[in-house]
Amino acid sequence: MAPKSRFTRLDAFTKTVDEARVRTTSGGIVTIVSLLVVLYLAWGEWSDYRTVVIHPELIVDKGRGERMEIHLNVTFPHVPCELLTLDVMDVSGEQQHGIMHGINKLRLKPSAEGGGVIDIKALNLREEKDVAVHLAPDYCGCCNTCEEVRDAYVRSGWAFGSGERIEQCEREHYSEKLEEQKAEGCRIEGSLRVNKVVGNFHLAPGRSFSSGNHHVHDLKSYWEPGKKNVKHDFSHTIHSLRFGPQLPADVTARLGSSSLPWVNHHFNPLDGTKQVTTDPNFNFMYFVKIVPTSYLPLGWEKKVRRIIDEDRADLGALGAAGDGSVETHQYSVTIHKRSLSGGNDEDHAEKFHAKGGIPGVFFSYDISPMKVINREQPSKSFTGFLTGLCAVIGGTLTVAAAVDRGLFEGTTRLKKLRAKDN
Repeated sequence: MAPKSRFTRLDAFTKTVDEARVRTTSGGIVTIVSLLVVLYLAWGEWSDYRTVVIHPELIVDKGRGERMEIHLNVTFPHVPCELLTLDVMDVSGEQQHGIMHGINKLRLKPSAEGGGVIDIKALNLREEKDVAVHLAPDYCGCCNTCEEVRDAYVRSGWAFGSGERIEQCEREHYSEKLEEQKAEGCRIEGSLRVNKVVGNFHLAPGRSFSSGNHHVHDLKSYWEPGKKNVKHDFSHTIHSLRFGPQLPADVTARLGSSSLPWVNHHFNPLDGTKQVTTDPNFNFMYFVKIVPTSYLPLGWEKKVRRIIDEDRADLGALGAAGDGSVETHQYSVTIHKRSLSGGNDEDHAEKFHAKGGIPGVFFSYDISPMKVINREQPSKSFTGFLTGLCAVIGGTLTVAAAVDRGLFEGTTRLKKLRAKDN
């Protein structure tokens, strides 16, 4: 027998000789079951280690002088594209009238004909063959075309109407074409870029202009029923409305449905909203609270973060970075609607609506000073994985040993009782 070393008495794992070991059938079954349990729990630990979770953080937004993009897709079945105007105003004093850059107007067939899309993207009442190219540049002092006359009316703050008794518009048959399209609908889709401050954008009838400190729309053509006796109204469907880019679809699919409540930038409260009215003198207002939101993918800090400069970024590209991170916005909304004729509320007799205003759809937005950061990170570190794996193996074997010991002791006592009876 080998001499004992000084560490012998420190041995916490005492050994037994093979002659003292007893192998039983129940012990073999317990061993197989415990092995299966260890494999199952070890696989669970590995899957948990490989899982990416979202860690939300709330910080003060310290961005300055930033801009954001608004992406919209709205259908108006009872207002033709020629009458719709998109304007933006904010508290900084910036105003954008009659926005067309980045915005498409799709003409729609009348509702009675199914409302399908006419194969013309942006309304063009003036065709090239109708341009009065033979006129001198200084004809009438400023205007060779009906469009230029309309712009001159807007600058002067005059109502334009259908262009009757205006030589340039009569030459281009403006009023006839406007009458043909009077029963059509319109879909507005595209993107616009605004200052990241409190403001509003709205879709209202007629060309817009400023008169003193007031924002005014030329509503003459909107109110005129025309020869077909067509009445307009601002019933509408918001197919989509978001502020900033969406989370990439591949990232959403990789995260799975369990993570969506935390980071689902695809969910926008107004998507699919439908509002119906038969009153042409009606106003819809959406009060939007916007929360800046960042999405930082796993390992983003190891890459060079290059967010496209807002002055050089094309529409639709602002907020996306080369490292996969996204700077976007979430929002909540409150909806209010009223008749501009004033009077008591239809549903609440105690409420009284003021008289006056512009018919249309208005979106008033406010920016939260707080910012949400959704950061991807592993559910546990590699050290945590090893710790969990050891706990699974040790715990399972300990429980298995206790079960096996109980079965062995019980079987032994039963045998002794039977031996005494015999």
